[in-house]
Amino acid sequence: MAKIKIKKGDLVQVITGRTSDTDKAAVRKLTAGDKGKQGRVLEVFPETEKVLVEGVNRRTHHLKATPAGGAGGIEQREAPIHVSNVALVDPEDNKPTKVGFRVETVELENGRTKQVRVRFAKRSGKDI
Repeated sequence: MAKIKIKKGDLVQVITGRTSDTDKAAVRKLTAGDKGKQGRVLEVFPETEKVLVEGVNRRTHHLKATPAGGAGGIEQREAPIHVSNVALVDPEDNKPTKVGFRVETVELENGRTKQVRVRFAKRSGKDI
């Protein structure tokens, strides 16, 4: 199992699937998809290599009324999407980028040094 480079709270963009352009979808008589949409990662599922992204891959969920007073109904929920279908957004130009790791040496308060892995955007070189 590969290590997931996307973490909770990251801004990601959907890079595969149906286009989110409603005009193009209407011409082909399809519903608009999520390709090109951006959102924050709400949760990461490393066992299944999926991420839950805010506002992406929304599904209809039917709720049953409960005797305790909970009203039933229909609500929209986000469903997990595979991590290979999203890319981290570069903080500099808001375009998808790959993630790299760099080892940096940090000096602690007591004079000792520590090596830390830092994630960076390969597109611009900025730290994430």
